[in-house]
Amino acid sequence: MSVVTPMKYDEALAKYEPVLGIETHIELGTASKMFCGCATGFGAEPNTQVCPVCLGLPGALPVTNHAAIDGIIKIGLALNCRIVEWCRFARKNYFYPDMPKNFQISQYDEPLCVDGFLEVEVDGETYRVEIERVHMEEDTGKSLHVGGATGRIHGAVHSLVDYNRAGIPLVEIVTKPITATGEKAPLVARAYATELRELVRSLGVSDVRMEQGSMRCDVNVSLMPRGAAAWGTRTETKNVNSLRSVERSVRSEIERQAGVLSAGGTITQETRHFHEDTGTTTSGRSKEEAQDYRYFPEPDLVPMAPSREWVEELRATLPELPAARRRRVQAEWDLTDAELRDVVNAGALDCIEATIAAGADAGSARKWWLNELSRRATEQGVELADLPITPEQVARVQAMVVAGELNDKLARQVFEGVLAGEGGPDDVVAARGLKVVSDDGALAAIIDQVIADNAPVADKVRAGKTAAAGALVGAVMKATRGQADAGRARDLILQKLTTP
Repeated sequence: MSVVTPMKYDEALAKYEPVLGIETHIELGTASKMFCGCATGFGAEPNTQVCPVCLGLPGALPVTNHAAIDGIIKIGLALNCRIVEWCRFARKNYFYPDMPKNFQISQYDEPLCVDGFLEVEVDGETYRVEIERVHMEEDTGKSLHVGGATGRIHGAVHSLVDYNRAGIPLVEIVTKPITATGEKAPLVARAYATELRELVRSLGVSDVRMEQGSMRCDVNVSLMPRGAAAWGTRTETKNVNSLRSVERSVRSEIERQAGVLSAGGTITQETRHFHEDTGTTTSGRSKEEAQDYRYFPEPDLVPMAPSREWVEELRATLPELPAARRRRVQAEWDLTDAELRDVVNAGALDCIEATIAAGADAGSARKWWLNELSRRATEQGVELADLPITPEQVARVQAMVVAGELNDKLARQVFEGVLAGEGGPDDVVAARGLKVVSDDGALAAIIDQVIADNAPVADKVRAGKTAAAGALVGAVMKATRGQADAGRARDLILQKLTTP
């Protein structure tokens, strides 16, 4: 097989128009699986959360999880979908080692939620991503390939299967073709995945942790020549597991497909694998069509007919959705568009809002979370919300700053102590002796010594050059290890040196 050189991105977009499609699988955070009572906790010992139903043993019959249906209806409503009045499950037949029954209970031509949309913003422009369907199915097990360098079956010495994940409620959200994105196609794909993750998280139905596989994206890309009417052949990059990789996989496929087409080749409809290390995709297998799965109605489950009362009850429980929330906090906190993006990109919105609710002002809450605490989260390689400090503790530190008990330098030391497990802010202040020195008597002795040690500077202040007092204040701060009240120290210095 000849190797085709990918085309440079700008050149590819000059010749071809990309068409995208994204299929997102989201595991619901229910206590039990979709059709049985097995636990769903992540990280349990392999094959310890299984039973005859999720293992597909003869004679075992499924029973639908009511909480899972609540979850998918909530997702459908939040995505502006129409919730149908009648639908049913189907058997999707295929033969993989991680599918114990050799079929998956899913939905085919009669999904529960249809015809929705989700709006996303990229560089100030709004794109409406149309949702074709949202349907329910059960997750598969997980194959673990041992040996080799990639973790995939190629090069592995042997493979193992963990069926703990088999049967966990899985929602699949399928977009309609996403067109007219041009050079921003990778960014639109990432923005959609990001917004979808935030929306589902706000509903409380899933933790949508991509690193744990509770949210997985399959990214479809095709190209058509500029001015053409017919779409090109699509490829599907499977199980893309980070937002950054969603963007990179789209860009890589555009460049690869443009290279193939410009060299006179044809695109094969297939699944592909994305490689984090190279940012490229490689061929997986030919893509099945619906007829290859031999769908037929699931004979062991009755159809679902959610009443309008049930649907409206669930609609009434929906929280403020992310887009509306962003508009509200932007107005309340007086943020520019760029400042709001910084807050959202840092994953700090929840933390800041909770800190404000605990008594801090918006500006200070944003400052601490976006600067000091964001830096420490980056150093530790964790999400901001996973730092071992609470919004209430951040608000307490800020209250001490407002009261004059701490300055910003000391506050940073308090954060350091809290994050190190030394207790709450008051405990750290007491143990480290961090309170600001503002007592005039204590400061006076220190100031007298600083003036004596810096006589030339003191003479400048006496001569009317009050700006020179800054150097003396700095010396006081150094002598007190940053614990002096700088403003009060300056006042006392000027009183001593300029009062007749």
